[in-house]
Amino acid sequence: MKAARFALTHLLQGLALVLAVVVLNFVLVHAAPGDPVETIAGASGGMSEELKAQLRTQYGLDKPLPVQLGVYLGKVVQGDLGYSYFFNLPVAGLIAERVPATLLLVLSAVLGAFVIGTTLGVLSSRKPNGWLSQLITVLALIGFAAPVFWMGMMLIILFASVLPIFPVAGMRSVASTADGLAGALDVLHHLVLPALSLALVYLAQYSRLARASMLDVLGSDFIRTARAKGLADRVVLYKHALRNAVLPVVTMLGLQFGNVLAGAILVETVFNWPGLGRLAFESVLRRDYPTILGVLLFSSIVVIVMNLLTDLCYRLIDPRIKTA
Repeated sequence: MKAARFALTHLLQGLALVLAVVVLNFVLVHAAPGDPVETIAGASGGMSEELKAQLRTQYGLDKPLPVQLGVYLGKVVQGDLGYSYFFNLPVAGLIAERVPATLLLVLSAVLGAFVIGTTLGVLSSRKPNGWLSQLITVLALIGFAAPVFWMGMMLIILFASVLPIFPVAGMRSVASTADGLAGALDVLHHLVLPALSLALVYLAQYSRLARASMLDVLGSDFIRTARAKGLADRVVLYKHALRNAVLPVVTMLGLQFGNVLAGAILVETVFNWPGLGRLAFESVLRRDYPTILGVLLFSSIVVIVMNLLTDLCYRLIDPRIKTA
């Protein structure tokens, strides 16, 4: 009963937040400088004023902004995200086509950063003054300070010029028509560099946070009690300390999922990865309002869902929250 009430409360809060995000995104996008009709006219090599007026009427851009907002909200409630000005396709279809690539990239980067970063943080906490801990700290600081697009370009230089091991653009080989296992391996081969460049930045943060959290937990009374009972260090470290120390890392993981999506825009642009980030970048350049709003709406929903899942994971990991 408590779990159902918890889920329902967060669901209602999420819906209210989505509504606020839709309204704010709509106002900000339409307040930005630039005219989509002029952009279309420039891309087509020129256009008469009559045709421009016809396009504005067709897209509803000749109506006052509150009227446009009301029409857009009515369509969104019905699941209609509108038509793309540039691609001349339904926005929902464009997003559905690009979602798998973005989810593959983001989830691979997040999972890799979480697992490897937490593992490095735990290892460095065992001997805080040892050489391994110092090395992990230095590498974490470098990764934390490096911008994600710079990391991507450095990986391209390294693995395209110095060590040509991985492809540096696209999701599949141009001449590849392989399906099944061969096709999956081809996608994974192209995924390595984009996922690595996105994961390295957050891996550094998770390792530092996991190290600090583990050091704090290892100094707790219940850890000293467990050691006084004669439990092995491995049991104390992984069974008792890690479960409590991982809570801040899980929190950071959920809160930073939106930042990972934002970083994916840069990574997809650098590596020409055919995902939502690339679609958003192209739409911004072309003033494609419906597509921009659709991508922002989808990203907002994903972030809200991730925050809800983070709260649920917290309840599963920490029995104190479940009891409360």
